[in-house]
Amino acid sequence: MIRSWRYAQDRIAVCPIRPSTSPSTDIAHRSPRLASVNTEPAVEISGLVKQYGRTTAVAGLSLRALRGQITAVLGPNGAGKTTTVEICEGYRRADSGTVRVLGLDPVRDAKALRPRVGVMLQSGGVPTGARAGDYLRVLARFYANPIDPGLLLDRLGLAESARTPFRRLSGGQQQRLSLAAAIVGRPDLVFLDEPTAGLDPQARHATCDLIAGLRAAGAAIILTTHYLEDAERLADHVVIVDHGALVAEGSPAELTGTRGQLRFRAAPGLDTASLLAALPPGTVAKESPAGAYLIELTDGVDPQLLAAVTAWCADQGVLAQSLRIESRTLEDVFLELTGRELRP
Repeated sequence: MIRSWRYAQDRIAVCPIRPSTSPSTDIAHRSPRLASVNTEPAVEISGLVKQYGRTTAVAGLSLRALRGQITAVLGPNGAGKTTTVEICEGYRRADSGTVRVLGLDPVRDAKALRPRVGVMLQSGGVPTGARAGDYLRVLARFYANPIDPGLLLDRLGLAESARTPFRRLSGGQQQRLSLAAAIVGRPDLVFLDEPTAGLDPQARHATCDLIAGLRAAGAAIILTTHYLEDAERLADHVVIVDHGALVAEGSPAELTGTRGQLRFRAAPGLDTASLLAALPPGTVAKESPAGAYLIELTDGVDPQLLAAVTAWCADQGVLAQSLRIESRTLEDVFLELTGRELRP
């Protein structure tokens, strides 16, 4: 909370007061600065290292996040993603490596960056006694072309809570107000930390639509989330980190590939080696957990393969239950790369 409130104070202290003359009501309105954006990355990290005593939180991480795109930074607890984002936001200093945010140093050029960067923390950052509507309207007055606060409150389902103090809002409402505060000034770059955590399905979809609207306006968005389906739906580029290092990156389609999957349940302990012998080369067949079987193919599932699997089950004297065909998901990739063990 201290870090969050200190950021809010710093932001107001350094932002030039530029009274709004006619704030646009269009969330996807492209500001003149964004309209002339070049192809340089919004965030560029090279060889980033950060240590806390003997613990290495970030171990030589390099990544790029382009303007006008949503970049999802994913990783298990303790993977180093929060430390990386906090260094980009200027909260922490790197031990070594280089970090550039909108072409600037996030520590040395903090004053120039703050009016151009929106930050949504996972919790805190808003004075607990501030009424939702008043807080958003005050923030909007610091920008030349803010999003209409009333429109934001309406889009995020907060219009009826505009006069409610922050501390009396539900957890989901607090999340949505924090998102509104991060984007009201139409920033060039937005850091969103778990923006859909604790939201009901309706609010979650509204939030995802709003984030997509920011991208349409030309903003760069750095998204950290444990909701991998949100990352798969929204992100143009996905970065997966673990133990402070990059383990994979690419578009969701590039990471998941085109492999089809066939899943079914049957008696545990069946001989998957004999199943593989009945399937095309390059097929993967495994049992995990017991009694749950997964078959992966490079070229997808076709009727012949389905017939081969059911025939093999018949030869084993078992019935394939809950048989379903599906695509490989980002969650499948994430678990393959980072493991299934619980993290502290």
